[in-house]
Amino acid sequence: MAVRAAVLPAVGAPLEITGIELPDPGPGQVRVRLAAAGVCHSDLSLSDGTMRVPVPAVLGHEGAGTVLAVGDGVGHVAPGDGVVLNWAPSCGSCHACSLGEVWLCANALVGSGNVYARRASDGTDLHPGLNVAAFAEETVVAAGCVLPAPDGVPLTDAALLGCAVLTGYGAVHHSARVREGETVAVFGVGGVGLAALQAARIAGASRIVAVDVSPAKEELARAAGATEYVVASENTAREIRGLTGKQGVDVAVECVGRAVTIRTAWESTRRGGRTTVVGIGGKDQQVTFNALELFHWGRTLAGCVYGNSDPARDVPILADHITAGSLDLSALVTDRISLDDIPVAFDNMRAGKGGRALVTF
Repeated sequence: MAVRAAVLPAVGAPLEITGIELPDPGPGQVRVRLAAAGVCHSDLSLSDGTMRVPVPAVLGHEGAGTVLAVGDGVGHVAPGDGVVLNWAPSCGSCHACSLGEVWLCANALVGSGNVYARRASDGTDLHPGLNVAAFAEETVVAAGCVLPAPDGVPLTDAALLGCAVLTGYGAVHHSARVREGETVAVFGVGGVGLAALQAARIAGASRIVAVDVSPAKEELARAAGATEYVVASENTAREIRGLTGKQGVDVAVECVGRAVTIRTAWESTRRGGRTTVVGIGGKDQQVTFNALELFHWGRTLAGCVYGNSDPARDVPILADHITAGSLDLSALVTDRISLDDIPVAFDNMRAGKGGRALVTF
């Protein structure tokens, strides 16, 4: 029986909501019925070609659901179990994995090149965008792409653990390593930015500045932990320095992926400050520095993939924060939508509106 899914027929083409046929899970595979899937900016980047995946593909990489069936050799989950999807499973054998840097696994996205399903109407081969193809009522994934969902966390909330929360929390705790009492600025108040704001609060940051182009996001940002809100302009770095005794913040977390925002985030930090870049920008987004300012300011600028997170290690830690009440997943969601509404959610992201849209099935 066919299930409904959002198919990207070609790079730059509109999504098509259509029926797809899934096979039974083979050895080392798991079939999952989705409870919810978050609409991430990375999905938009895949759709418009900023990031490349084989097409046609079913997009969606942040989700949670219930196991329907497992193939031979799968022992860590069973039918009926709640699971969180992990779009970047580590192989355990490449150079990065041998160093313990599983978020940089060289083979994490190999599965995206496979054919995993077919269009119901004409049998066209379909690829799983970022391995898990979460924009569908059901999916079939490799066993490494599922993690047991935390007890007591609704699956519709647990979906956010698969990308937004791991990325935002990890950017603060693993990449920037924010310490208690430090000051933090978060650029971009989308799903990842809201998670980063909560993570900065959990870390004990003394001042948390949220920056976004939209004045309408201030309430969201403050609810997540921001103590100050700055509407982005050409004076943003000066405003942030003004809020911090003309020094600048200790840490800036950039969740936008634009050259001007990355440069502004770097300029907003103090001498010796740290900037972590989470946002995914295109190849045309060139950031420039001169040699003298790099020496003089002594700042660091670091990229951050998947929050430098190890999902198997970090999801239980996040579950503890949820249980303690310090991490509120539902506060990241600004729109609960249907599968048919994903194109509208893409338009809202292009316009800089809202936080995280969540598809609920």
